[in-house]
Amino acid sequence: MINSSSDNVKKLNSINRRMFITGSFKFFIMLGIVSRLFFLQVKENKKYLTLSDKNRIREWKLAPIRGEFHDYFGNVIAGNFEAYQLHIIPEQVEDFRYVIFRVKDLLNLSEKEFKKILKKKKEIKPWETLIVSDNLSWENFSKINNHLYDLNGVKPVISISRNYPYKENFTHLIGYVSQANENDIENTEAIKKNFVPGLKVGKVGLEKSFEEKLIGTNDIERYEVNAYGRRISQLEFQKGQKGKTLRLTIDTEVQKLVNELLKDKAGSICVMDIYTGAIVAMHSSPSFDPNLFVFGISQDDWQLIRNDPMKPLVNKTLQGNYSPGSTIKPIVALSALENGIVNTKFTVNCRGHKHPMELYGQTYHCWKKEGHGFMNLRNAMKQSCDTYFYEVARKLGVDKLSETAKKFGLGKEVFGDLFNIEKKGLIPNTQWKKNALGQSWLLGETIITGIGQGYIQTTPIQLCLMTAQIGNGGYKIYPKLVVDGENEVSPTDKFTPLYKESRNIKIVQDAMYASTNEVRGTSYRSRIDDPKYQFAGKTGTAQVKKITKRDRELDLKTFEIPYEERDHALYVAYGPYKNPRYAVSVIVEHGGNGSTTAAPMAKKLFKLIIDRHEKRQSMDDKKYLEI
Repeated sequence: MINSSSDNVKKLNSINRRMFITGSFKFFIMLGIVSRLFFLQVKENKKYLTLSDKNRIREWKLAPIRGEFHDYFGNVIAGNFEAYQLHIIPEQVEDFRYVIFRVKDLLNLSEKEFKKILKKKKEIKPWETLIVSDNLSWENFSKINNHLYDLNGVKPVISISRNYPYKENFTHLIGYVSQANENDIENTEAIKKNFVPGLKVGKVGLEKSFEEKLIGTNDIERYEVNAYGRRISQLEFQKGQKGKTLRLTIDTEVQKLVNELLKDKAGSICVMDIYTGAIVAMHSSPSFDPNLFVFGISQDDWQLIRNDPMKPLVNKTLQGNYSPGSTIKPIVALSALENGIVNTKFTVNCRGHKHPMELYGQTYHCWKKEGHGFMNLRNAMKQSCDTYFYEVARKLGVDKLSETAKKFGLGKEVFGDLFNIEKKGLIPNTQWKKNALGQSWLLGETIITGIGQGYIQTTPIQLCLMTAQIGNGGYKIYPKLVVDGENEVSPTDKFTPLYKESRNIKIVQDAMYASTNEVRGTSYRSRIDDPKYQFAGKTGTAQVKKITKRDRELDLKTFEIPYEERDHALYVAYGPYKNPRYAVSVIVEHGGNGSTTAAPMAKKLFKLIIDRHEKRQSMDDKKYLEI
């Protein structure tokens, strides 16, 4: 009995110990759980609330409304229009396969279009917007709206897209927009910040240059979803801001005429205010419709533009490097006068093809077969005598000529960093050739530089600036494209004289007047007798291929020469002569002679430009009155 009782006590003690150990273990486990819960609910509260919100709250962004471009008179030249889009948010769709096939049937999508949509769906996250179409017709947009009851997660959207009402008239100036790519997002902070699928951004031209000002900010809608990703309620709507509207210095009416003058031709025309530097017109031809790029250009349209031999993708105004031909002669004359090499009485006897200038076995011909006879500076400019300018260039030297040319804006970018495509051209000198080619400069190269041939290269906008600064009496100006100072600089050297003696500029101006308005002047046929429209100018013909002896003997008319071998036709001018205000440069690729092709275009331009001046002036007066 005693042993049995003792055994029972031992068993009881053992059970109590085990219960104690088990209870202690459970206690510490519970303590750990409570501690963890305390940590999660109190210490990590904000963290898990944030994570919860991320699962519960969604953001839906709309593409920002892009700022517009207006011309000087307020006409919209790059605007916006309502575009009908179709969005799908995959996580809000119960049966994506069913929905997407219904959409395919309703919109009558091709297999190619359908596969493209499926590919895009794989590339995005479930809560991100899948853009099925960013340019639905009203008919299809209405059809989708009528079947929304059967299309869970499908969202018809009225968005804003770009429109270019004047089509090819402003393409190379304004540029165009198209869907943002990875490079756009990576390199532009404003694009990265406001990016949504399908966002359109500037690709070239001013659209690209002013992207950060134009882009605007997103409309943002925040809403709550349930555990299945279904929308429950709207929490907040944040209205975005439209991008800045920019007013350009361009006159649409002048720009339209420029486009018309260059129709079916390759080349460029620029018009500039010679005092303010305001660009009134700037066009490169051929052009193309920028609207083709807004929603993605078709392969056929792209190949048509890309393969055009006249190169419509090239902005010839800024990228075209051309020999200036005889349009350089006002600078040659001015440089010679400024450096005391010649005076108004200095003469050269031009004896034509039979008696060309000879130098080290090379011959240098004047364009006039029978020669011009004895020429002074005024008559040599008037009749564009090559022999006279050969001799002047020989006496002047290329280094002095280069110095004057650069003063007047040749050989450097006109718009600075506004356009990343602008070419500098080339104004050669002895040091340039040594550095670039490792060769010494030859006297014969100086001679042909004197008539705008050889290494010398200029852009149309440079020639316009050169002419503007001759026309305003020889003062430095800075061209601008945007009103209200968006690309305007205020340098200390603005309106600084570019001449040593003002009378030298006046001599050159008078010679350019004679070239246009006096009998035997090379552009006499394009003159305007009315003083209101009268202008002064200089023709130019830039050789595309070297003229052989046989070519001279044949003396073919322009239309008899193969197109690609024809000379480029050039003309620069300013007017009205008695009260100058505007400068013009015209270049027609393979247009033949400057006097017959380019100068008549300038004549038509000056009539419109000067007629529009009064209206332009009234806009300026209005602006100052408002201030």
